[in-house]
Amino acid sequence: MIRSLCLIFSLCNSVLVFASHAKHLCRPDQKEALWEFKSEFYVHGFHSDGTPVDKKTERWKKNIDCCSWDGISCDPKTGKVVELDLTDSFLNGPLRSNSSLFRLQHLHILNLGSNNLSGILPDSISNLKYLRGLSLSGCSFYGQIPSSLGNLSFLTNLDLSHNDFIGELPDSMGNLKQLTDLGLDHNKISGDFPHVLLNMSELTQIDIGSNQFEGMLPDNMSSLSKLVYFDINENSFYGSIPPSLFMIPSLIQLYMGRNSFSGPLEIGNISSLSTLGFLALGENNFNGPIPRFISKLVGLWYLDLALWNTEKGKVDFSIFLHLKSLTFLDLSYINTRSRVDLSLFSDLMSLGYLDLSGINLKVSPTLHLLSPIEILTLSSCNIAEFPKFLETQTSLSYLDISANQIKGQVPKWLWRLPLLRYVNISQNSFTGFEESAGIIQRSEILLLDISSNTFQDPFPLLPNSTKFFLGSNNQFSGEIPKTICKLASLDTLVLSDNNFSGSIPRCFENFSTKLSVMHLRNNSLSGTFPEESIGDHLKSLDLGGNRLSGVLPKSLINCTRLEFLNVENNMINDTFPFWLRLLTNLQVLVLRSNEFHGPI
Repeated sequence: MIRSLCLIFSLCNSVLVFASHAKHLCRPDQKEALWEFKSEFYVHGFHSDGTPVDKKTERWKKNIDCCSWDGISCDPKTGKVVELDLTDSFLNGPLRSNSSLFRLQHLHILNLGSNNLSGILPDSISNLKYLRGLSLSGCSFYGQIPSSLGNLSFLTNLDLSHNDFIGELPDSMGNLKQLTDLGLDHNKISGDFPHVLLNMSELTQIDIGSNQFEGMLPDNMSSLSKLVYFDINENSFYGSIPPSLFMIPSLIQLYMGRNSFSGPLEIGNISSLSTLGFLALGENNFNGPIPRFISKLVGLWYLDLALWNTEKGKVDFSIFLHLKSLTFLDLSYINTRSRVDLSLFSDLMSLGYLDLSGINLKVSPTLHLLSPIEILTLSSCNIAEFPKFLETQTSLSYLDISANQIKGQVPKWLWRLPLLRYVNISQNSFTGFEESAGIIQRSEILLLDISSNTFQDPFPLLPNSTKFFLGSNNQFSGEIPKTICKLASLDTLVLSDNNFSGSIPRCFENFSTKLSVMHLRNNSLSGTFPEESIGDHLKSLDLGGNRLSGVLPKSLINCTRLEFLNVENNMINDTFPFWLRLLTNLQVLVLRSNEFHGPI
């Protein structure tokens, strides 16, 4: 959701910026409350990318004016704290009902987002009666949203997204008459569409996506006359979309995908939709023809109609040719029986994302698309030849042409596309790579999926940039290449269902920091397990259906993140590995069809 809360923060900071340079501004009672608040939590954690943690509260010093502390802004006249911003400060611990925070009763802005405040949001939050902006996003709160929030009558921005709130939205929320931005997405809030929102006429942004709402939308949606952004994506709403929603003249972004809306889409006066730029209706149960009114939405830059059931299988693709501003178009798996010429979309010069999966496509060898496509998905399109127009798509970063009927070799020019990072050519009939198996090594591919083809030796030489390689269900044979061990960034390696033989390369022990998935099942691998651990980041290890012998190495105990372990159908001769119980994250363990023995 495009939050305007950050704008409030910046405005507040610009007004109060000189307060941080004033001397002895902070009131003693405010400093004491802040110092106590600091002591209520412990600071612990790390960023997943290894970047340093911003420990704001640990930089607070008692001998320094509290209005100069990180995350604090004060009223320059009174010395009262009016803004507290501790976003992503790795605070751990519950927000107690008697927290000293609630003594800072002149707060205008409170942002505790992205901290681990696991617990129930206390009713005493209403003590902060002058709040205008409240962000508690990603704080691991659970339970019901307290009805006392309705007492914060000055609130203009409220963000409770990415928590575990349950139950229905309290009716008291209707008291927030000044609210402009509401973010409740990614929770477990349930019930019908909250009718209290219809009385909050100042709302410009509503995001209740990714919850458990259900039922039909009310007919009088047009009462939200200032609405700009409306997101109800990923819920269980059903029935038809009320025409009144499309009558809101200010509406720009509309997210309604992944619900159960049905029936034909009908609206009233289309003239009011000139501002609509974002329309996501995909993955619902709509039926009937794609409405022609869409062609009048000439300001659209984003359109998602995925899985639209046209009933008779007829689609008038000329509807989309008027949408010259489109940068995103998803028509995947719409129910059309006719063959569609990809050249129909050649006039959409701004397209950066195009998904036509599931459509029977005609791709001419002379096709030339001028649009700067970055993400292209043409899966299950009955394509028989490698699309030659891709050679000129120099902006392409993601390509999915899986589940087609393409035969022969992968052309060498594909790996020369300068920005290409993700390639999925699985479920075709490719046999090899044009020129040499080393051609890929010159690219900067991050993900390569060549699974379910008929690739034969030689095995491709992968670039050092490779993070994900999926090569299962092919005809590779011989020993697993040791060149794989040089891929220092490799996260996922899947070579199942091939004809590899020999032992698991000992150099696999070098995967100590990155590798999380290694699947080598259903080959003819022999010998013993590597004695050293295959990576302390390993989460999934599947070696089933080989000829591995010896014992299960206790070095696996170092794989503390392991969740899935399958060694079935091998020749392991060992006592039952009770020591695996020390792997506390292990969820799936398959040991059958070996020679484990001893008491259980």
